[in-house]
Amino acid sequence: MGRLDREARNAMAVLLDRGHTKSDVARLLGVSEGTVRYHDRRMREGAVDGRSGQQGAAAGYAAAIAHWRELQGAGAVNLAALHAWLVREHGYGGSLRSVQRYWKRTYPAPVLRARRRVETPPGAQVQVDWAHFRGVQVGPDRVDLVAFHMVLSWSRKEAVVWARGKDMLSWLACHTAGFERLGGVPATVRVDNEKTAVVRGAGAWGTINRTYRRYARQLQFHVDACAPRQPQAKGKVERRVRDQRASCDPTGRAFESLAALQAWTDGRLTDRATRRRCPATGSTVAAAWERERVLLTPLPETRPEPFDVVVDRPVGIDGLVNFEGRHYSVPFRYVRQRVEVRGLAGHVQIRTGGAVVATHPRGTEARLVTDPSHYEGASTGRVVAPPPLGRLGRRLQELAAAPVARRSVDLYAELAEVAR
Repeated sequence: MGRLDREARNAMAVLLDRGHTKSDVARLLGVSEGTVRYHDRRMREGAVDGRSGQQGAAAGYAAAIAHWRELQGAGAVNLAALHAWLVREHGYGGSLRSVQRYWKRTYPAPVLRARRRVETPPGAQVQVDWAHFRGVQVGPDRVDLVAFHMVLSWSRKEAVVWARGKDMLSWLACHTAGFERLGGVPATVRVDNEKTAVVRGAGAWGTINRTYRRYARQLQFHVDACAPRQPQAKGKVERRVRDQRASCDPTGRAFESLAALQAWTDGRLTDRATRRRCPATGSTVAAAWERERVLLTPLPETRPEPFDVVVDRPVGIDGLVNFEGRHYSVPFRYVRQRVEVRGLAGHVQIRTGGAVVATHPRGTEARLVTDPSHYEGASTGRVVAPPPLGRLGRRLQELAAAPVARRSVDLYAELAEVAR
């Protein structure tokens, strides 16, 4: 007599109910007609397999198994480790399969939590992520690059920006380049818990990086950090990262420069947007993007330069602010006010009210970096202008500004005469 598992028995019952003969069902299932008759009779009688009510070998070790389960806490359970522990500590002689059957019957699987599928409205969200590519041929060298992915959640329009690193300067520069390719800035940017985005914690309870928050405030978007270990929360960009390996992978190609690689990538993405379908509209991604682009916040005419440090500093009575161990001057009318100081690549930018009020070279040997023009001008209703330089002060400035080779003896004589 052949054996029939539960699925085959269910199929047998359906076929018999539909009028098939027992011989036909036996031939379809590959068993004898007697097997079909036997199982049909037992199912009609409501017979139950007597083995299902028997206690397994592991049932006699229920207390030990419960104790082992408590020791595991909230971590994952390895039943092979439980079987080995029972054999070692309690002399268990049963099989691993008996332990698995007992566990399944005694500790049912936890309930499932359904996920909510949300389709964001146009202009509401963009998702970003990094992808790593090793050994890309750029010029004469093979270099490791990262691809910054930015995907509009509604239209699925994507932008990819290449960079050599993932530091704060690259993070902000890639954001600006991505927004330029998408034609504007959405209301929110969903990010992973990178240190350039979230400095402490994760998700909604994390602390947004101060530098990134200032950048977001300037471009008028909200930072939306994903919950930890929840990649599906930004599944649209995760999908595009996977697809890039097949459709836009630079590995195996040679590019003259990083700009050439970027141009090749932009062309590939533009072509794909005309062929891919947008699930939200049914049209092409390119057509859906045209509808969404008008709802994005326009980028400022002057693009923000990427910065890796931003702090608020008070302006001293001498018109100086302290930053990175140096003192930088600002126009005197900002004395006793607080200004924003940004550390950019190669220079320091001092801002207030959204405007740049001073720019100085960054990381100089000099610890005091001033601009004499910051102390010139008329008084304001709040601050009286510094007293003007006297004849000696002006001569000292002329002497300092003149190249050494052009400083004549007469200039030194004049300076000495003024000093008398």
